Amino acid sequence: MMKSKRSMLGALISDALELAKAANNGDTGAKSIAQMVLTSDSYRITALNRAREAALDYHIPLVNHVLRVAQTAVMGIEIGKDVTLGKGVYFVHSLGIVIGGDARIGDRVRFYGNNTVGTAKDNGYPTIEDDVWIGAGARILGPIRIGARSRIGANAVVLQDVPPDSVAVGIPARVFPRKDTDDVVL
Repeated sequence: MMKSKRSMLGALISDALELAKAANNGDTGAKSIAQMVLTSDSYRITALNRAREAALDYHIPLVNHVLRVAQTAVMGIEIGKDVTLGKGVYFVHSLGIVIGGDARIGDRVRFYGNNTVGTAKDNGYPTIEDDVWIGAGARILGPIRIGARSRIGANAVVLQDVPPDSVAVGIPARVFPRKDTDDVVL
């Protein structure tokens, strides 16, 4: 989940494997990976973001900005320059997603579209742990932590920490334990 000095190629391969697994019921065969790399908007978003990270790591001027503008214009998603994306982040529907500030997004997090991950009072940004699903229209705001394997309901507005293996629904979100954690295959 943390930004590392691993090679961009290694990160792209890891993303392709994780996204192929997520999109094809665990299948990581060559055909599934090629299909993900060649046809998936989610992979293109992730690849552009990895290129942006590399430009920042190597202090190449203007490249991060140009790629951010392209990512926003072409893919309809806004990801801040200090955001950390884990491997295999899956943008099921990318249009309208905004991830701002220094938010930290774990591995295999799924965004279902039109989400905001940001700040409400300029007091910090969320940390979203591994294997979280974020329903369409959900807002996650402030210096909060969304625990691993949690589910955020569609249109929920989350303003407080969510423990691992929980469900958050409503405005403002109320948190409940997940009942299906024994049957979930991620």
